[in-house]
Amino acid sequence: MRLGAIAAAAVTALTAGLLGAVSAQAAQGCEVDYQVTGQWSGGFNANVEVTNLGEPVNHWDLEWTWADGQSVTDMWNAKDKSKAASAKASSLGYNASLATGGSTSFGFAGSWSGANTDPTEFRLNGRRCDGSVSEPPGPMTAMEQVAAMQPGWNVGNTLDALGGETGWGNPLITEELLQTIKAEGYNSIRLPVTWDENLGPAPDYTIDPAWLDRVAEVTDWALANDLQVLLNIHHDSWMWMSAMPTDHDGVLSKYEAIWTQIAERFKDYPSELSFESVNEPQFADTEAAAGDALVNELNVAFHEIVRGSGGNNEDRLLVMPTLVTSADQPQLDALKATIDSLNDPMIAATVHFYGPWPFSVNIAGGTTYSEQVEQDITSTFQRVNDTFVDNDIPVIIGEWGVLGYDWTRPIVPSQQYGELLKFYEGTMYQARDKQMTLMLWDAGSYLNRDTLEWRDPLVQSYMDSGLTTRSGTASFDSIYLEKAGTIADESLTLNRNGLEFEGLWHGDTALAVGDDYTVEGDTLTLTAAALTRLAGDQAYGTNATIEARFSDGLPWRIHIITYDTAQLSDASGAADSFAIPTEFNGDQIATMEAKYADGTNAGPHDWTSFKEFWATYRPDYNAGTIGLTPDFFNAVRDDEPVTLTFHFWGGGTIDYTVTKTGTTVTGQGP
Repeated sequence: MRLGAIAAAAVTALTAGLLGAVSAQAAQGCEVDYQVTGQWSGGFNANVEVTNLGEPVNHWDLEWTWADGQSVTDMWNAKDKSKAASAKASSLGYNASLATGGSTSFGFAGSWSGANTDPTEFRLNGRRCDGSVSEPPGPMTAMEQVAAMQPGWNVGNTLDALGGETGWGNPLITEELLQTIKAEGYNSIRLPVTWDENLGPAPDYTIDPAWLDRVAEVTDWALANDLQVLLNIHHDSWMWMSAMPTDHDGVLSKYEAIWTQIAERFKDYPSELSFESVNEPQFADTEAAAGDALVNELNVAFHEIVRGSGGNNEDRLLVMPTLVTSADQPQLDALKATIDSLNDPMIAATVHFYGPWPFSVNIAGGTTYSEQVEQDITSTFQRVNDTFVDNDIPVIIGEWGVLGYDWTRPIVPSQQYGELLKFYEGTMYQARDKQMTLMLWDAGSYLNRDTLEWRDPLVQSYMDSGLTTRSGTASFDSIYLEKAGTIADESLTLNRNGLEFEGLWHGDTALAVGDDYTVEGDTLTLTAAALTRLAGDQAYGTNATIEARFSDGLPWRIHIITYDTAQLSDASGAADSFAIPTEFNGDQIATMEAKYADGTNAGPHDWTSFKEFWATYRPDYNAGTIGLTPDFFNAVRDDEPVTLTFHFWGGGTIDYTVTKTGTTVTGQGP
């Protein structure tokens, strides 16, 4: 991932055991000794020694490029973060700290062809290693600072959780967690904090000193590990601030008391700490225009308090949201008017983006990355760009992701996997193209905070790659072959995304143009002969995975899958635990419809026949069941049969009838 400007924040102890970070502006410099220690046809070993000539650093990344196309194949004593001819080594826990004059070494194995010329330029934490020492640039503009925060990561459902830091199932934040985030290439964290449970009574609303110390401790750790921090007021927005229309003065007084204390505590922190006025401001029983006015009032009060508190708060980056952090044009216009009125160059705007709701949770037939989904992404980012970025107001997408993506569930994700990857690829591109910083909302679904490993490295790779380039895709990521049918040629449409298609591979073997596949325009056709070979004995499920490779970015994986029509059996059981016995036979469910005999829609969200994945139905491919949830049956009328139509990715549909009588359910298959 792209490196931001180095911000190694020195941390000093203050009175009463409190910690406060001092200015991160420090002299930078480095030199590198690069030695090839062995070379043979196609391969070589090298040792790299890096010496820090500037102020101490607590984490390091060393980057270099080769002129002859060499690449790293293995690395030791550092973490390999390389991409093709661009090499990158990141520190490990035991060698992360480099004092002034301190050195560390690591080695790697590489590949080469034609020539093996030594690299001519190295960069340590973004600063060129030429043996000189210099002070970093002066204060950044708001646009520069927000750009340096890309990419960002939310420490979600932790300090913002109700019932304490671990109240929503995440472990305590540790410095090791933040070091991991930095090592993975992130340049900032958003630190959501809910304050209400840690406040004294009115009128002072004194923040519990222990809670404020904990927030400061996490902030100190992040700054000391070269991560910018965006600190906010989080779930207070719906817990008590939503009552502002009927308790205007009470809510405003409490809000101002909290920000007065936060501003005072952190006023001497470096510029790498920024403040966000409130997360997703929302107001009960209030029309949008009135809500916009209340958000304006909160943002203006926030600005006045922070700017008036002195210290580094006089020019600290302040981040302001729209109503519910919406990207609808009226809300963008309202926030633009607020920012214009404040005439302050160190303000950024923030909105959230989870994509169109039907796709984000898989409801109402939103099963694919359709033209409508892609248009929603494009138009959203364009509106935000036109309103803010083109007017020199930087934008932070303070939360983004897919609402139905949850690796803490037994069955994930809500979306078909390839369609999900297209969403990440498309969103990353739009953010990069429109110069907006993305901060991934992660409440435990992406990074496993117990093991400090990504739950899905491929999804993370799409986010990583998307910072610098596009990746090619195709109309689908699977080819379904009916086990009982005759294998024929199968076609997909390539989405080149401005790249050149370079062929198909099965592992390290290139498939043959003509014999195995053809390409006419954007139509990729795999031959029956190739599919027969790849399918092998045609066991149910994925028989082979091939890759469509492009001139840049990640290859597109195409799965060759054998299936037969699924078999759903009769069943009876309790409404709170009903499950349909199912032989999936290699196929998977795309979505489920529910209708009464008269054709009207059944179940929750009865404006659509297509029900929400997981909230109403839960396929378990290992157990061989389709569970129907209590929430589904709570919205179903007694003694009226409901026809469920299951749509499968293999292309077929299967009807199944359920009838609820009191607390029991009977189900009948086709």
